[in-house]
This record gives sequence, structure tokens and C-alpha cells, in this order.
Amino acid sequence: MDLLRNRRKQAVSTEPSVEPSLDVTSLPSLSGSASPPEPWEEVDISSSDYARRRRELMEMMVDLRSMGADALIALPCVVVIGGQSAGKSSLVEAVSGINVPRDSGTCTRCPMECNMSSHATSWSCTITLRIGFDSNGLDLQKPTNVRFGPKITDRSEFEVWLRRAQAAILNPNVPSSTFHAKTIEELRNIKNTLKFSRNVVCVSIEDPDATDLSFYDLPGLIQNEEAEMVTLVKCLAEHYIEKKNTIILTTIPMSDDMENQQSMSLARAADPNGERTIGVLTKPDTLGTGAINQRRKWVEIIEGCSEEHTLTHGFYCVRLPDDAERAQRLSRAESQRRAAEYFDTTSPWKDVIHRHRFGIPGFVSDISQLLIRMIEKALPRLREDVDALLAKCAKDIDELPPPLENDPQIEVLGRVNTFCDDFKSFANGSHEDKRLAQRNRALYAIFKRDIRGTAPDFRPFNEPEDYVPLDDTEENMTLTERDPGVKVMGIYDIRKVIHEAIGWELPNNVPYQAKSNLIAQFTKLWVAPSERCFVGVNKVLDQVIDTLISTHFGRFKVLEEYFGNLIRIQVDICKARAQAAVKTALELETTTPHYTQNTHYLQTLREKWLAYYKTVRSRPSMYRAPIRHIGEAEFVFNGQKSNSAKSPVKPTGVNLETPESKALRALAEAGYASLRVSDLARLLPPDSFEEELVVMADVRAYYHVAYKRIIDHIPFTIEHALHHALAKQLSQSLLTSLLTDAASGPSFSERMKELVSEDASIAQKRLMLSTRKERLLNIRRRLMTFSNGI
Repeated sequence: MDLLRNRRKQAVSTEPSVEPSLDVTSLPSLSGSASPPEPWEEVDISSSDYARRRRELMEMMVDLRSMGADALIALPCVVVIGGQSAGKSSLVEAVSGINVPRDSGTCTRCPMECNMSSHATSWSCTITLRIGFDSNGLDLQKPTNVRFGPKITDRSEFEVWLRRAQAAILNPNVPSSTFHAKTIEELRNIKNTLKFSRNVVCVSIEDPDATDLSFYDLPGLIQNEEAEMVTLVKCLAEHYIEKKNTIILTTIPMSDDMENQQSMSLARAADPNGERTIGVLTKPDTLGTGAINQRRKWVEIIEGCSEEHTLTHGFYCVRLPDDAERAQRLSRAESQRRAAEYFDTTSPWKDVIHRHRFGIPGFVSDISQLLIRMIEKALPRLREDVDALLAKCAKDIDELPPPLENDPQIEVLGRVNTFCDDFKSFANGSHEDKRLAQRNRALYAIFKRDIRGTAPDFRPFNEPEDYVPLDDTEENMTLTERDPGVKVMGIYDIRKVIHEAIGWELPNNVPYQAKSNLIAQFTKLWVAPSERCFVGVNKVLDQVIDTLISTHFGRFKVLEEYFGNLIRIQVDICKARAQAAVKTALELETTTPHYTQNTHYLQTLREKWLAYYKTVRSRPSMYRAPIRHIGEAEFVFNGQKSNSAKSPVKPTGVNLETPESKALRALAEAGYASLRVSDLARLLPPDSFEEELVVMADVRAYYHVAYKRIIDHIPFTIEHALHHALAKQLSQSLLTSLLTDAASGPSFSERMKELVSEDASIAQKRLMLSTRKERLLNIRRRLMTFSNGI
């Protein structure tokens, strides 16, 4: 120790103005925090304010990690990574003063968290298993900390207990106490369940000669193993070093080129600017006296003069005990004395000005200070992160359905009644959601259009295809969507229908069967539009029912499934009845007798159509397709725009009188007043096809009477036989089914309780969020406790 003390004094006297190149002063500390002592200043730091604060910060970090805080927020920490044979295990031993397993192959198969405290009068150690992941590597809702074995007071016993703890971690399905008595030989022969684990062996060391420090030792990076194992170890290292609050200690053997070190590649990927990476150079004594260029390169790196290898906090160089020295079980002081002697007497290391860059004491002191400053800097952000996570957690809990507070029977019956009332308001259109009424009105409008498209297409000419359709006596419209089942019929087509229907009628009597056959031609086309309309209404109903079921019963999956099935059974019953009602309504129109009491409307339409057909017959040239008269309104015929057969419009400013107007004026002067243009058809000479024109007019007039009936009758039938019938019977049928089902079981109350049992996924999510909230509150309290103590 005298040699070390003299070396420290020499460093202070030769470099009075040189601070450690570790940029610890660049990290701001909390207000009122004690400043760290100079690195080589001779003070009893274990009793200083800085030492007290450092110890409290380290203890807080240990407590937070034991609560699982590192899975929720980025806690500042130190992580040691390195390849096999890079001296990582020797570095861990030199820093911690403990011996770790050194079998061939990969020794460390799970992370080890090492927490060192100097606040002790004698050496002791405790081991804890922190289980934060299941056997598949998935996060547990709440980590558990399992004390492993007794408190260790003999350093020589530590290695075997560490082996036992690691074996317990790798065999999660075996009680950890099973491994307490295992010998090293027995542990070597165990076939572990897992090759690697993310669960942590936590080692808490109390050593009066130690420096307060906490770090993670990760499994060594490997290359000559199974690809799966190589990937697992690499991914574990990447997971730990990716966090921005992590100080990365990468061990680099000086016997190899730095470019060959996988640990440096991983560190560069996680920390491209080198702001939180520290290189630890090991095995300087493996460089022979002839390796002049290699030694010069390493000196440049240590002094920070290398352009290729630059880190904000630089590199440290340590000489660690070799196998022979480990076999001698040298004390920590003796190992550090020999290392100091080596660096003070061996070229080129003895000539490097920055002496604190050599040896374990300076390295550990600087790392400890850097970690403390990083923790102090991170504390405000940690509190903010925890508050944000708590707010998010509370929001997620609020979004879950609240736990059931009502009596199960009241809850079930209340939801049934509310569902029935809501559907009733949907059916009568009083609900604020007008979806059912509005979408059905749209379907009924389409139904009306489709029925209008089945109108008979009578054209009173010998060659009807050569003439325009006659769809309106006023010639104001032409159908744009005609049912493909409608046939164009001319005067000879009607004569044929009459001839085929003649039985024993007297002369000059048109058979009623002829008109009935023509009526059947368009009424049979009403079946398809009615079925399409009914199917569309059913789809709307299903969507509304599904929405209401989810709204009123979705909170409880058992209840939703139970009443969903009962409701859909009732819906299907009403659909079947409504379908039968629609079929009956159609049969009234599609079967004989063809009847109406609206005789005045029928007679008026008959006269209009007869006069129209006669007028058209008398002026065939005006209705030949396609024909365009200047100034006449356009209409659509076979997809093309054409002109209606109206009389020409008088040019602007010219006083012209049509022949029809002249005729009406003359008749009025003769005493025949109040006549219309359609009345003039009566003055036309007799037509040889008079009977055919009368049949056309009769059938066309009856179509309009029946059309106006059917476009209202079918929607009314659907609404009343389906929606209103369902709304009327739903409540009684559901309650009857519920009571019958409950009566068949052992207990009505138990059945009600079963129906409103909370969905397992929601219960699990609530438990998970509650557990998370509890963890966050504990973390917050721990952070605030330290803050209040400042």
C-alpha cells in the first residue's frame, strides 16, 4: 500500500492542474450535492459527505432494480461486456474482490448484478435470485426476489454458492433450495433446462476495502458455439447496452487487434459517438519487448491520441493476476501492488503521463464517480418517466369496464330491459341512432324504383321496337332502369294474347283471361325486388342487433354469448314470419282475382292511356326512335338521350297556334267547353285495333293502381311483421328463457353470478395494470424518499 500511496502523491505533484480525463465534471449534479474528492487526494472518503451520498444513491438503485424498475424505466447502470479470453472474468474479480467460476467454455450463463458497499467493518456477501422472466423469456407482471442461501462471510465459499445460484436460475422448474447443498462436481454434471437466462443473480458485497459501485457482468461473447447460443448471448448484451443511461465497459485484450473485438462492434452500434463507452485494456504483459509498434499504438489509445479509437471517457489499462498468481490466492492489496509496480517499472507504460489510467484503483474510483454523476443527472427524468407511466397506467385502468358493484340479478335483468327498450326505440325511429330507419328507407326507395321498372312496355305499332317507349301519358318522363323481364309488346302482340285467351265468349267480348295474363307478366316480376329488399333489411337488422348486443352485454362475455344466442333465435323466428307475410302480400297481387275498389282512379287512368295510345297511333312519325324536335325536352331511350314526342314548342317572339289549340278553341266557340287535348282522341275515326288499344289501356291503368299498393304494402309488412313484432315479443321471450334456464339449475343466484362473471382477459389486464401501478407507486415513493432527504 505504501507503493500505491507514493504513486498517488507523485501523480498529484507532477500534474497539479490535470483532472481525470473521465468527463465526470461535465455531468451536472443535483443542487446541494457534495462534490467528489480529487481522484488521488488523501482523504477518508468512506466518512465524507460524498461517500454518504454515493452510498445512498447506490442503495436506491439496488432497491429500484429489486422492484423491477429497470423493466419500466432506464436506470443508470454499468455493464461489463467482452469476449471469451478477453480478461473479463479477471476484471470482475479484481474490481469486486470475489472469485467467479472459470470452467472451460462459457462460464457465465446469466447476468450477474454486483453491488459493492464500503459501509462495513468486515467482508460479507448475500446472493439473491431476481426472477423477472418466465422460462420462455417473457416478462413477468411482477419480479420476485428470492434470497439464495445464507449470508457468506468466508470469501473462499463464494464461488461454489455463485455456481449454485446460476444452476438455480438455469433450472426454473426446480426449487432453488435444491441446489444449496450441491458440490462443484455435482453442479458440473447437471443438465440444465435452459442454456441461458435473462434472470439475474444479484450479489451484494459489503467490504470495507471496496469502492461503492454497482455493475452488471454479462455472459462472455462467444463465437465457436452453436449458432443459437451465439445469438442468445449477443442479443442479451445488446439488450443491456442499448439504454442511454448505461455505461458500457468493454474489455479488450491487448494481445489482439481492437478491430477484432466483437464487444467494441456492439458498443459502437449502441453508442456511435462513444459518449458512454469506456475501454478496459487487459493483458498488457502479453506484449513482448519486440512488439514495439503494438505498444506504441496502445499508448496512443491510452493517451487519447488515436484518431481511429476515440472515446469520450477514454481507455484504462489494467494488469490482472495470471493463473499462477490466482493459484496463490493473493490478496486484493497485493495484486494491486504488483500491478502498480509493473506499470511504474515497465516501458512504455511507465512513461505515460496520465498515471490514473493504469490499474484497478483509479479505474474503479473514476467509474464510481461517473456512475454517481449519471444517477444524479438522471433522477429528475426518472421521476418524470415514472409519473408519465403512472398517468398512462391510470388511464388504461379507467378505460377498462369497472368491476361489478350491483347484485348479479339486478345487473342481468337491468341489462335485458335496457336492451329491449333500446331496440324498441330503434324500431319506431325515436332512438338517437337513426341507422335502422334511415337505411331501411333507402332500401324501400330502391324497392319502389325496381317495381316502377316492371311497368308494361306497350307500344301500339306493328313494329314496336322502331318506336320510343311510352311510359307516361303526359310524356314527362321515361324509365331509365327497366326490369330485364319486361318485354316490348306491339299491337299484334296484344292481339295474339287476346286470341290465345278466347274461349266461348260472344263476339265483341275480349276475354278477361287476356288481361289477367298480361297483368301476371308484370306482377310476377315483383317477387325478386321484394326478396332483395327483404334480404337488405335483414342485413341492417343483424348489424343493429349485433351492435346492441355488444353494447349492452359485451362487458361480460358469458352474458353476451348467452343472450346473443337467445336474441338471434328470436330474430330468426321473426324473420321467418316476416318472410311468410311478404310472400302472402305478394300472392295478393300475383294471383287472381285482380281487384280494386279505387275505381275512379282506375277509370281515369284507363281513359288517359286509351286516349294517349290512340293519339300516338294517329301520329306514328312523331314517336319513331330516335327522333329529335327542336326545343323539346330530352329523355333517355336505351341508354341514349332522345326527345319526347311532344308538339313543337313555339319559337320565342313568334305567335304560332298548334292544331290542337285551334281545335279546342273552335269546339269551345261551338259550346263544347272544358275539353282537353286528350279528349280530342275521341274524335279520331274508329281504329281496326280498338280492342287491342282498350286492353293496353286497361292493363296499364291496373298496373298503376297495383303499383301504388305494393310499394307501400311490402315495406309496411316488413316493418310490422319483423321489427315491431320483434320489439313486442323480445322482452317476454328473453325473460322466459332466462327463468326456465335458471330453474333447471341448482341455484338462480349462482346462475346470475355466472352470467356476469368478468371476462378472463379483462380480469387479467386489470390485475396486470394494478400490479404495474403498485410497482410504479413503490418506485415513485423510493425516488421521492431520496429526493426529500436531499
